[in-house]
Amino acid sequence: MALSKVNFNSLNVTPSASKAIKFNSSNNGLETGDVGGSLVLISTQTASSSSAISFTSGIDSTYKEYVFKFINIHPSGDGSDGVFKFQADTGTNTNYNQTITSTYFIAYHKEDGSETSLGYSTGGDLAQGTGFQYIGSGDTDSDSGISGYLHLFDPSNTTFVKHFTGKTINNPSTYAQNEYFAGYFNTTTAITRVQFKMASGNIDAGTIKMYGVL
Repeated sequence: MALSKVNFNSLNVTPSASKAIKFNSSNNGLETGDVGGSLVLISTQTASSSSAISFTSGIDSTYKEYVFKFINIHPSGDGSDGVFKFQADTGTNTNYNQTITSTYFIAYHKEDGSETSLGYSTGGDLAQGTGFQYIGSGDTDSDSGISGYLHLFDPSNTTFVKHFTGKTINNPSTYAQNEYFAGYFNTTTAITRVQFKMASGNIDAGTIKMYGVL
C-alpha cells in the first residue's frame, strides 16, 4: 500500500488559542481552524436580593446551543424560598409559562454519612405543565448554595420542540445533593428569553452567566 505525504509548504498551522489543525481546501493541505464547542460569553448577571434574573436578549439564531452557568446561588430563605427554578418564553412575552415535559432525579449524601439516596423525584418534574422547572435547592446557611448549568438546544428553531438538560450541586442543611433535570419546551415557536427565580422569596446572591456554543 502506498503512503501519502503532506507537502511541507502546504501547512498553515501557526499556533492560535482555541484552534485545532484541520484540512483546508487543498487535497494535501492543513490549517488551523475553530474548535467545535467553544463557549462565547454573552451576558453576566449578579443577584442582590433579586426577585428574578431574566435573560431577555442575546438568545437568537446566532447559536444552536446556549449554556447558563449558576455560580453560588444563595436563597433569601429556607424551605420553598430555597427552591431554584427556571422557565422560558417567546418573542417579547413575559408570562414565562411555556409548556414543559421533564424528568428529574437526585443523589444525596449526608455530612455524617448516616443517610444516602439516589432516586427519581416526582416533585421536580413537569408533565405538560406550564410552571417553573425545578433546578436545585439551598438554604440561608453560609455554607449553602447552588451551582451548576443548564443547556438549551436550538431555541430559535421553528420546526421542532426545544430540548434542555442540566445539573446542579447544592448543599441545603447538612446534605450534598447532585440534582439532574432534562426535558423539552413543547413549542415550535422560537424561545427568546429565560428567567430564573426561587419558588418564593428572592435570590439573595449569586451569578448567572449565559454563553453561546460555537
